[in-house]
Amino acid sequence: MSDFESVDYYDGETALAGLVARPASTPRAAVLVFPTIMNPTQSVLDKVQDLAANGYLAMVADFYGKKPESFDQSREFAMEIRQTPELYRQRLRASLRAMATLENAEDLPLGAIGFCMGGQAVLELAREGAPLFAAVSFHGLLNTELPAEPGAVRSRILVCHGDADPMVPRKQVLKFWEEMDHAGANWHFHSFSGVKHGFTNPAPTENPATGYDASADRQSWVAMYSLFDEVLG
Repeated sequence: MSDFESVDYYDGETALAGLVARPASTPRAAVLVFPTIMNPTQSVLDKVQDLAANGYLAMVADFYGKKPESFDQSREFAMEIRQTPELYRQRLRASLRAMATLENAEDLPLGAIGFCMGGQAVLELAREGAPLFAAVSFHGLLNTELPAEPGAVRSRILVCHGDADPMVPRKQVLKFWEEMDHAGANWHFHSFSGVKHGFTNPAPTENPATGYDASADRQSWVAMYSLFDEVLG
């Protein structure tokens, strides 16, 4: 497995840069990884390296084309791209196209996973019918302004959620379930009791809404690989 390589791509006139990790042998599939609101962080990069070590060509998407210097600034950057749902999805599609056209990605099955804001991004792509073999959200936001229409979702969906996540209350969870049923999606939902937002990130945090949970982190990651194995054979 090689080190990360940088891949330049564009959403309109906005220059973006993905980070790619390649497996040592022929890739089994290509997996697009949407990071948190802070753009790539070490915990996300570690997950990407694990994907490559397990035979997947993996690319970390770039939300902004710039690196936020603080959480408050990341919220400002996120607002810029999320305030118009169609433009937000356009940014996400640009990342998917960039991965699909990578060297050695031709004809590979395409999957997508995401963390926090990235989890929401994955679900937005799934909602509009992106050709993904799987869409996996880790402690992602479940709300949307463009709910999936019946028959639109083409990918298998796995949502791994902390039940004590104040950013995604049960009312939002139930609304998501109803949306997926209405759309006729093939979805799985794993909820971990007492677990907060950001449970895959072991870095210390001062945000009381977030907290690492080793068990939920481990179980959700295993569930992702299990779904990949089921779909890819």
